[in-house]
Amino acid sequence: MPEMFNVRIDSSIGSSKVIPIFDQLVMLTESERAQHQTINNNNNVSSETLPLELELQNSTIIGIPEDEEFSGEKNPQDAWLPITESRKGNTLTAALHLLSSGIGTQALLLPLAFLSLGWFWGILLLSLVFSWQLYTIWLLVNLHEPSPQTGVRYSRFLHLSIVAFGGTCALYIISGGTTMELFYQAMCEDNLKCQAKSLTGAQWFLLFMCLAIFIAFFVRNLNSVAPISLIGSITVVAYCSLLWVLSVSKGSRPNHDPVDAPILPHNTNNDGVDGFRNVLNSIGMIALAFRGHNLVLEIQGTLPTNRKQPSRKSMWRGVAISYLLIAMCLFPLAIVGHWAYGNKIPMNGGILTAFTKFHQNSTSKYIIGAIYLIIIINYLCAFQIYAMPVFDNLARLYTSRKNKPCPSWFRAATKVWLGGLTYFVAVTFPFLPSLGAFTGSIVLPLTLVYPCLMWVAIKKPARFSRMWCLNVGLAFSGIVLSLMCASAALWSLIINGLDANFFKPR
Repeated sequence: MPEMFNVRIDSSIGSSKVIPIFDQLVMLTESERAQHQTINNNNNVSSETLPLELELQNSTIIGIPEDEEFSGEKNPQDAWLPITESRKGNTLTAALHLLSSGIGTQALLLPLAFLSLGWFWGILLLSLVFSWQLYTIWLLVNLHEPSPQTGVRYSRFLHLSIVAFGGTCALYIISGGTTMELFYQAMCEDNLKCQAKSLTGAQWFLLFMCLAIFIAFFVRNLNSVAPISLIGSITVVAYCSLLWVLSVSKGSRPNHDPVDAPILPHNTNNDGVDGFRNVLNSIGMIALAFRGHNLVLEIQGTLPTNRKQPSRKSMWRGVAISYLLIAMCLFPLAIVGHWAYGNKIPMNGGILTAFTKFHQNSTSKYIIGAIYLIIIINYLCAFQIYAMPVFDNLARLYTSRKNKPCPSWFRAATKVWLGGLTYFVAVTFPFLPSLGAFTGSIVLPLTLVYPCLMWVAIKKPARFSRMWCLNVGLAFSGIVLSLMCASAALWSLIINGLDANFFKPR
């Protein structure tokens, strides 16, 4: 007979918990199981709910085979929500989601960070932050299902998903719309008649938003985004590889030694307060290049689990695959970008702008256009992943009140609503990317601090034990780093000013 243990169902429909209890275990014989099955059939209860749902009907405590998929799988509300509606994911789909959402526009600025730090400290800090955030992902993966025996699954990092992800979707609209305009200009080249027909900034934003929401209508849940994540993963690896490979093939800028480059473009003041501020900004750029931690639990929520094969095993394999590819993208971007362009790399657009600026005349417009097009496709794919927690949160509000699945019209309405909201934010605040360093520093604890503190709070390691000291130390360091980076970013905004072009995207 399979190993058995004792459980009861938490009565809260939104808890997703199966809680162990330690009263006397009732072992069911085959005849008793058949009797319970008959009761379930008479009450129109699916056989798949046996034995968990029995306790809800007659308070009988029964045993569960260790290979039964019980951990949060039987909560009715989870089957109605976009993130947990389908738990048929696997290592590959998890890796694709992570890779597609793990690299953004911040990665293009990595060469800029090396200007203040130089080769040694730049590579060292990039490696340290990569290891740090990979460790916090490991914490999140293990905290998703703290103990497979309890059946508790935490499938959402934040329930304030509209706040957490709505801003990210707006940034994708701004970046995507801007890249669409660059693609159009690259194809037009010097044709003035063609350039005169270009859309306005707000119209490019609207076009990108409409495409993103149109794609969203074809995905029902996070697991169904897997084919889109496959495209997103291919495109993110493609454009990162194209940028650094083409930069190597074109060679570095003449008469340029990146090791001795000035701290920042147009700024040769290498001493004192400005130097310290620039170093902090560079550290912040490196820290903000890593993203997607606030999606780890959601992605793991799409994976099946049981006592023999908890979801953390397949999830961690997905993390290993995706972050190996992410490292193969980010490190060459940073190193080659610094070697090829050094102090010539612009603040806006990073290595992408530098490549098109310095090699536009020696590179086919179709190659440059292809890079822009690949980036646009990647942004459209990543938008779907970051939008899903918002749809999930809105669906949770509906199902909690109505106690039934969301109808099709509600799902469609939420997608149109999100598109309209994020478009309004993008047009109202088109300068959001300029605030990226400051706002990113504020939310940096999501990546480097909260997972460590959550591990201590949930796992409760012995005080001053190795794991306790490691996590408390990293959490404290992350808080200090976040405060310092936010201060440096705000300092730079005060000194350099902010072009707050409200309602005037360009």
